Amino acid sequence: MSMQTLIYPVKDLDAAKAIFTALLGAAPEMDQPYYVGWKVDGQDIGLDPHGHSKGLTGPQPYWQVDDIEKAITALVDAGAEVTDKPHDVGGGRQIATVKDADGNPIGIMQG
Repeated sequence: MSMQTLIYPVKDLDAAKAIFTALLGAAPEMDQPYYVGWKVDGQDIGLDPHGHSKGLTGPQPYWQVDDIEKAITALVDAGAEVTDKPHDVGGGRQIATVKDADGNPIGIMQG
């Protein structure tokens, strides 16, 4: 398992894209109105202009797992609470979110 993706909720996609392009020193690999993303040393960095409306209050890490349902079951059995059930975000990639006992979000990703 590894932390594969980090998503930043943004209100001004163009402004955020300019800042992250300067920070990362490269144009984004994906540049769509619904998501802008880079791959840096195997790490996916994304900007989500709808992140705030989805409840994100800051950057959201996503942990890559082989079996999302199995991972969620293990996390819930350990005391986590599902806040966003698994759903497809394109290309067969499934994401879900749970929160730990302190309310911290934990993103899970398969695919």
